[in-house]
Amino acid sequence: MAAAAGVAPVSARFLTSKEQFHAFLRARGEPSGRGGGEDGEEIEEKKEDEEEDVGSPQSEPPAKRVRPEEPGQDGESREEDGAAEKEPVERKRARGQNKSRPCMKPTRYEQNRLCPSVTQGCAEKCYFGARCRFLHDVGEYMATKPGDLGHSCVLFQTFGKCIYGVTCRFAQSHLGAGYQNIVNADLAKQWEGKTLVRNNLSKDLQHQLRKKKFNFKKADEYLRSLSKPHGDGGKGGKATGCSAEEQEVPNCTTAQEGLGDGPECPVRPEQGEDPKPDAWQSGEEPSFIKTAGPVTDEDLIKLRACEKKKLEIQGKLYLAPLTTCGNLPFRRICKRFGADVTCGEMAVCTNLLQGQSSEWALLKRHHTEDIFGVQLEGAFPDTMTKCAELLNQTIEVDFVDINVGCPIDLVYKKGGGCALMTRTNKFEQIVRGMNSVLDVPLTVKIRMGVQEKMNVAHKIIPKIREWGASMVTLHGRSREQRYTRGADWDYIAECARIASPMPLFGNGDILSYEDANRALQMGVSGIMIARQVLVFPPRF
Repeated sequence: MAAAAGVAPVSARFLTSKEQFHAFLRARGEPSGRGGGEDGEEIEEKKEDEEEDVGSPQSEPPAKRVRPEEPGQDGESREEDGAAEKEPVERKRARGQNKSRPCMKPTRYEQNRLCPSVTQGCAEKCYFGARCRFLHDVGEYMATKPGDLGHSCVLFQTFGKCIYGVTCRFAQSHLGAGYQNIVNADLAKQWEGKTLVRNNLSKDLQHQLRKKKFNFKKADEYLRSLSKPHGDGGKGGKATGCSAEEQEVPNCTTAQEGLGDGPECPVRPEQGEDPKPDAWQSGEEPSFIKTAGPVTDEDLIKLRACEKKKLEIQGKLYLAPLTTCGNLPFRRICKRFGADVTCGEMAVCTNLLQGQSSEWALLKRHHTEDIFGVQLEGAFPDTMTKCAELLNQTIEVDFVDINVGCPIDLVYKKGGGCALMTRTNKFEQIVRGMNSVLDVPLTVKIRMGVQEKMNVAHKIIPKIREWGASMVTLHGRSREQRYTRGADWDYIAECARIASPMPLFGNGDILSYEDANRALQMGVSGIMIARQVLVFPPRF
């Protein structure tokens, strides 16, 4: 057949019809042997039916043949297996330790490794005894030891003794005759009894926190006062004008901070007098807890608000609590360059209450940090108050700061950070509760507001002063602004006048000495430096 114009001719062996194609398929699908009996008749009938279908011009190709069900090894059909395959199999989520990971532990120890008992100078008391696999011959160890890396050991020069002894890679500066470790007695005596890094988490305390055996006496007392109904008919969960600790002690003779327009704090009656019915707003007599042991001044006379330690940091340079960056080594660098006040990274109160070692590492304090504080983040008065009492009893700090300025969604959506500025009732309960259990000053760090053009800091700062905070730090941006615009120092100066006599530190866009000097002239008590120190620590 001649091809049409413009169409390439097709070879005859590629030309076929629909009937020929199906006949070819039937020829390939026939079994090699011819079946007899009923099975052979059924096959012939099927062939005839298929030929009739193929003969009609509008017939469809035959349906695919279904393989007959084969019995399993146990004689049962595979219907149940097919039903099980149709159901989606839920994949279990991997949890716990990944025990199938490659093991990174060494399969054997070095043959020429010196025993730790020899390094520490007590070779006669080996910890491993007769099973020890390490070397005890110092001469043999020194013969195979690689050369020293330098001529001076910083540990020996600083503390008068190197704890690594002959294993130190700078050992030639503090080794004497017979490979004995030299000790500078005068220098070592200066460091005797001193701790370089404080506020560590002990195993005993971690066990108490994990087993929930730590005693939160003051925090529980304050939380019970929140749940009691008050005489003014208000809700039990609303904070009153006085804290649980202030309800047990007489009022200060001077103007007491934190009372404001709230109800007056009742005074405990003296010994020998009957408690008056109106002494407690709850209408019930106070329950005194009987204790055993010697009576101290703390049992008889509680620390009043006006007797708490004052935070005298006006006019000093304050290093901001930089999350993920303001760790202990970085704070030591900034302290060397002139920072006056340092603060640890933001610590989540719930993680601290659970005894997490990674969270407690944020509270560590170097001995060179003379004015040091920690910053806590939380959203509820129970966890924040308990965490404040925990830190008050276990670590050494000069102040505790509440983070009410964190803008990230992870914290904000849980009700912490900037969200507390819109939850004034919870905010008040947190400040009053933490202030009642702390023996050190309480500070608060806030922003101008949550939304960009709705500043609320000037309304909250007077309340924070009434609640008992000792200082406020104001960041001159809102949560929505983040760092898209410059800090509003005019608004910071206005809030500083409103906060008086409470100190207010300003924060935001302190890029140079001129910016710092200009900010101090606007009426703030001091300045907090944050991002620019990351770029250039000598900014102080």
